[in-house]
This record gives sequence, C-alpha cells and structure tokens, in this order.
Amino acid sequence: MLGTHKRATICVSSQVGCAVDCRFCLTALLGLRRNLSAGEIAGQVMAVLNDQSVALERDRINLVFMGQGEPFLNYDNFMKAVRLLVEGVGVAESRMTVSTSGVIPRIYDFGSEPVRPRLAISLNASNEASRRELMPITRKWDLEQLMAAARAFPLRPRERLTFEYVLLDEVNDSIAAAREVVELVRGIRAKVNLIALNPGPGIDFRTPAQDRVLGFQQVLIQAGIPTFIRRPRGRDIYAACGQLKLSTAVET
Repeated sequence: MLGTHKRATICVSSQVGCAVDCRFCLTALLGLRRNLSAGEIAGQVMAVLNDQSVALERDRINLVFMGQGEPFLNYDNFMKAVRLLVEGVGVAESRMTVSTSGVIPRIYDFGSEPVRPRLAISLNASNEASRRELMPITRKWDLEQLMAAARAFPLRPRERLTFEYVLLDEVNDSIAAAREVVELVRGIRAKVNLIALNPGPGIDFRTPAQDRVLGFQQVLIQAGIPTFIRRPRGRDIYAACGQLKLSTAVET
C-alpha cells in the first residue's frame, strides 16, 4: 500500500501447464494441459480487481503474463485478452509485461502489434550449450536467433527490453557466465532481472548463495546494465516464479 492507494502486480497465466519443459521449472512437470481462452486470461485479472476492490483510476496495478504457460504458444488468445484489458477494462498497455522463453516468430509478430505490453525474454543461460541443456526450446530456436530477434525488436521511447535470468547454483551463476551475459546484451537498451531459483520437488537444482547472486549482479551493473534481484514471493505455497503446480491431486 502507498497511503490509501494500492500498488500490486498480478501474475497472469496463459495456459494450463506448459510445453516448453524448462529443466528448472516446476510447472513444466505438468506438461501442457490446454490453452486458456481470451476470456479466461482476462478473467484472472478481473477476479483480482473485483476481489481486492481495485480502482484503476486510483491504484497502481501492473500485469505480468508470467504465470503458467508460454503466452506466445497461445498467441491469438493472449493478444485478444490484452485488447480486452486495454479497451474494455482500461488497463494501460504500459502497465503490462509479457514473458517468452524464445518463440522467435512470435517475437517478430509481437513487435508489429499496434497495442502491446512490454516484452521480457527468459534468457537463463549465457551461451548456447548451457541454454540447450536448461531450455529445450533452444534446439528449435537457438540463442543466436533469439538475440537477433531481441536486437531487432522495436522499442518505444524510454522502453527497455527485459531479460530474465534464473540463477542455478554452480550451473549458470558464475562470474564467467555473468561476463558472457554482458556480451550477449551489449548494445541493447535492456535491463536484467535476476531470480534465484525457487526450489520445488522434482527439480534437480539448488538455489545459489546470496554472495553468488550479488557477485553476478555486480558484473552486469559494472558493465552499465541495469540489473535487479527479484524478491521471491509465495515460495511457502509453491506460488513463486517457476513453481505454479499443484502439489496434490484434485478430483474432478
């Protein structure tokens, strides 16, 4: 809260489960169950706004399409939901961010949309070999193609591209890896969000120590790249980034 005004971020899902199969993501263990409709995507936002008595003209609300699923593999419904939220609900597109693991054809499509959120790219590795191991989608669209799409993306005035990087202990969190990220991002108007792994059952990686996270951040900051460490929220109920999966079966 800021005074009498609310300030919050709503994390929105685009699919039930996910087909991308990132090795460090608990949601990936579900596989893809189905795409959400545009109404279901926008409905998540409406449910929170109504439940929390949010007034968009008064409160500062941000939307991040970073919940379950890969939005760019449900592109048409995702974009319909965006237009519903902008034109029907009054959420400013500048208050929305969508994250993709690297569906390159859709990155180019997204750049030509007349109404669009900001773009975040899940990078999570500093070189091709590491990314192929951690993110199988790289076998279809490699790191070189991804960075070319990022460099070609048409940023608006004062807009930055966001790169998200999940840090895995002694896997992708070394100083050498940080220096490789600097070279990947060099010349792009971008910022980097660092996320120390949110652990979960069935995930064979560890959360790095804080000094490794801070050391990685300092390399990027010293290279002139705005770099932020995202605070984990919801770890205790497996609701943090990369943890969106029921831990028990639900009868239907």
